Amino acid sequence: MTYAGLRALEDELEQLKTVKRKEVAEKIKVARGYGDLSENSEYDEAKNEQGLVEGRIALLEKMLKHARVVTEDELSTDHISVGSHVRIKDEDGDEDEYDITGSTEADPMNGKISDESPIGAALIGHSVGDKVDITLPSGAVVQYEVMEIGRAEL
Repeated sequence: MTYAGLRALEDELEQLKTVKRKEVAEKIKVARGYGDLSENSEYDEAKNEQGLVEGRIALLEKMLKHARVVTEDELSTDHISVGSHVRIKDEDGDEDEYDITGSTEADPMNGKISDESPIGAALIGHSVGDKVDITLPSGAVVQYEVMEIGRAEL
């Protein structure tokens, strides 16, 4: 992942641990005041939310423990990899640009696609001038030509 992606995960983890945990604990405390816990939907909802928060915290901690940050020094403009900015052209001459990211940083609406997505996975390892057949989720196969490889902003 990129340094920006790592920073975003660290920020989310900090927010969950310092703010969200306290909010959920307060909800549980208030719900307990409503009486009988066996028929207390507010209490059940707060406990479910607590489980979701704790699950997300555990997931983020695991991801951060195993994260590998890609530095700019490691990025090559010879081959597409995580951290690459690519410009590709389809058979109709339409061009698209993408930043190839790790799955945690993907934001397709903003041109950041995961190395695990159909397009990202197919592009990894290719060079300028390569023609790449990509099977889209719809099942259609589209051929793209790699026009340019640069470094994504890390």
